[in-house]
Amino acid sequence: MTARVIVNGALGKMGVLACTTLQQHPDFELVAQLSRGDDLRAAIADTRATIVLDLTRADSAYDNSLTIIESGAHPVIGTSGLLPEQIAHLGALCEQQKLGGIIAPNFSIGAVLMMRFAAQAARYLPDVEIIEAHHQQKFDAPSGTAMKTAELIGEARRSEREKTPEHELIAGARGGAHHGVPIHSLRLPGFVAKQDVIFGTLGETLTLSHNSIDRISFMPGVVLCCQKVSGLGGLYYGMEQLFD
Repeated sequence: MTARVIVNGALGKMGVLACTTLQQHPDFELVAQLSRGDDLRAAIADTRATIVLDLTRADSAYDNSLTIIESGAHPVIGTSGLLPEQIAHLGALCEQQKLGGIIAPNFSIGAVLMMRFAAQAARYLPDVEIIEAHHQQKFDAPSGTAMKTAELIGEARRSEREKTPEHELIAGARGGAHHGVPIHSLRLPGFVAKQDVIFGTLGETLTLSHNSIDRISFMPGVVLCCQKVSGLGGLYYGMEQLFD
């Protein structure tokens, strides 16, 4: 049985590619392609969609997620920028409705593996910083991938990084910190999505680097999330949980 899917944010670069991918896949029927100004709630009801893939912006992702869950569809949220308290609230709503959902800071399987490897390394190398780079049109900073990576590192490392006195001559020169991990964001033409996780210790450094050079790299993850979401018992934050 094919799943009925709506793509919200269908006119963006990711949205156009996702629509083409889902239209060509035998497991899905693409029942609507929505953009800014369309009525998401009405479209879910009219099309009887079972899954909504949201690829909009950070400033609308939370409201869209509420609408999807309240309408009884499975949310697959590929928009970064959701706050921890918002994710917790969405998770509680999914649990109440026994509705599976996924928030995927990054749909790239390679990027998800990088995050898992970073968590492993952090057990032995607590001194770490993240440099992430995206295209100039990305609305939020730091990226959801960098935030999720920092959270995984914070959960995994056995000791805090050594703190030394610092003085910023320019405010923000040392980046922002999340779970005790400094994050530096670049927004430049020429990038799609790139992240380096750099560990330092006595006499050596370790760099885990991932670079999406084309948005096609996100499509296997989009398909995987849409295939798995209906069978989940709650809201998953991070595609890496699907690997288990």
